[in-house]
Amino acid sequence: AAFDVSVEQFVYFGGYPGAASLIQDEERWREYVLHSLIETTLSKDILMMSRVDKPSLLRQLFELGCGYSGQILSMTKLLGQLQDVGNTTTLSHYLELLDSAGLLVGLEKYAPDVARQRMSIPKWQVQNSAFASVYQSYRFEEALRQPDVWGRYVETAIGVHLIRAQRLQRTEVFYWREGNYEVDFVLKKFNKVIGLEVKSGRSQSAKGVQAFEKKARHDKILLVGNSGISWQDFLKSDVNTLFEM
Repeated sequence: AAFDVSVEQFVYFGGYPGAASLIQDEERWREYVLHSLIETTLSKDILMMSRVDKPSLLRQLFELGCGYSGQILSMTKLLGQLQDVGNTTTLSHYLELLDSAGLLVGLEKYAPDVARQRMSIPKWQVQNSAFASVYQSYRFEEALRQPDVWGRYVETAIGVHLIRAQRLQRTEVFYWREGNYEVDFVLKKFNKVIGLEVKSGRSQSAKGVQAFEKKARHDKILLVGNSGISWQDFLKSDVNTLFEM
């Protein structure tokens, strides 16, 4: 409301105040995000936080992680796509730095055993939608016209909303997968567990949700999208209230 931005524009452009006046010119918007936001954080802020022996590897990890936002991909497979020499331990450390800087996080798999959670394959999640959009080839109007593509943008924005809640409200955020079945997000606060599936594209399959209901301890399951809470309303909601419903 403050910047006269629609909820769809917020999903794609990410809501940075400094970039709000540029969203009508997507090339200028991309330049601002890449150079004023990302470059400043990668080349200055993170290097002030910690020693980084391979800055180019850190940058590649961030760019690839943004491209895979919303997907589950192991460090080993990601390592094969990186040009610089490194190992999974180095990548894990760099991911922690990116998380601390508010750029990128690797969500852990929800499991009753904490050790299994720590060892799980990460689900990559940007911490602002702008970081995913700026590395994609779709312009705003193009993405909006394709339901399946737009669904991925919406899922990324939902993830951003949940990560913010995790930082502010002591809510833990995970994903769940067993075999071919998957639930987009799992929220945990104290002893309460909520499964959350985002369905804003054409596909409305609920097989992952059904498997989660049978195999994972939970208090409730929420659908965000066409067959549940609208994604527009969810992005405006206080995640804390989900545990009270």
